[in-house]
Amino acid sequence: MANYGTLLVVDDNASIFTTLEICLDGVFERILTLTRPEDVLVTLKQEAVDVILLDMNFSLGVNSGQEGLLWLQAIHRRHPNIPIVLMTAYADVRLAVNGLKSGATDFVTKPWDNHELIRVLKDAIDASTEVIPLGKMEEQHVRKVVDKCHGNISKAAEMLEISRQRLYKKLGK
Repeated sequence: MANYGTLLVVDDNASIFTTLEICLDGVFERILTLTRPEDVLVTLKQEAVDVILLDMNFSLGVNSGQEGLLWLQAIHRRHPNIPIVLMTAYADVRLAVNGLKSGATDFVTKPWDNHELIRVLKDAIDASTEVIPLGKMEEQHVRKVVDKCHGNISKAAEMLEISRQRLYKKLGK
């Protein structure tokens, strides 16, 4: 069952999309694809994306990775909470380090190992997802219900299906 939300893939090679859709079938609820990095920022205004897989070269004959680094920085400036995994067929250690220093979550090379790619994308999402302790989550919920009831403790306790005394104790923490 797909439980990792939405992946946005940005690559100028459309055949990569088919390969990724086969590889990632069942991992993501949705896979969005763009062939032009210029469309990323507009897409991010319209779509909730959990992770971006960004190619590093978009101009024919260019394989320095600089385009990807520029787009990484532009996306990261406007959407710092979306993890970005860089991808290129022309990898070297220096390029990977520059990508990570520029805000990338991770780096994969083409051709990729399917299991490794899935692990990298899942790890990127998991690392960006804040885990709230259960007690804090309960406290936030209780306060939200009390606010919704405009401070009426009896009504809030009824909505929460607990006694007023128990609600007072929860609010006193």
